[in-house]
Order: sequence, then C-alpha cells, then structure tokens
Amino acid sequence: MEEIRLQKYLANCGLASRRKCEEYIQNGLVKVNGEIVTELGTKINPENDTITFKDKKIENKNEKYTYILLNKPIGYVTTAKDQFGRDTVLDLVKINKRIVPVGRLDMYTSGALILTDDRRICI
Repeated sequence: MEEIRLQKYLANCGLASRRKCEEYIQNGLVKVNGEIVTELGTKINPENDTITFKDKKIENKNEKYTYILLNKPIGYVTTAKDQFGRDTVLDLVKINKRIVPVGRLDMYTSGALILTDDRRICI
C-alpha cells in the first residue's frame, strides 16, 4: 500500500471527519509508531506504521462499504449534522455505520442522493 496523509487515513477508518481528525492531530492525540504527531500532512504507510488515537490502535476495518441511493424529499438538509437542528437526510436512514451524503441537494429540492461510508468518493 502506498503512503497516505495521516488525517485522511484516520477519516477513512471512520474515526471522524477529515477536519476533525486534523484537530486531533494538532492537539497531540494521535501517535505514529509510539511518537506523537502534531504536523498536518504527515504521511504514513498503513501496512507498516502503527497508528493510535488516545492510545487506542486505529485500523481500517472497512473492507466492505455501504452505498445507499436515497430519494431525498423536500424539507431535509443534505448534511450529516445541522447546526440549526433541522431534519437531515441521515434522519431518514437508520443504519449503525457512520455514513455521509455525497454531493448536495438544496433543502427545498427533492431527488436522488448517495449516502456512503466510502470516503474515496465523498466530495
């Protein structure tokens, strides 16, 4: 496997969003091979390096991804979490995985929307 940025790897493992993972790194909560890493953009090799978050080993166990094609109704926002407490497209789907919408549809628009845990296709 080729090298990958640490924050991207953590997000791919489902720890949190990429930006939140960047915060974790900057706050010294992530270690690579036992050493605290605070520099964003640090590259790792997931096959050779040991990654820990708060001293808990992080591994990418997402060998199978989930893809949901949703017919989004009017009145739902296309986001994982809304700061204003409005209904989100994730309220329509009951699944025990961290999934996110791919792309956006306006709150007052209906149409096809993909939800997935496959970070490789998320925009």
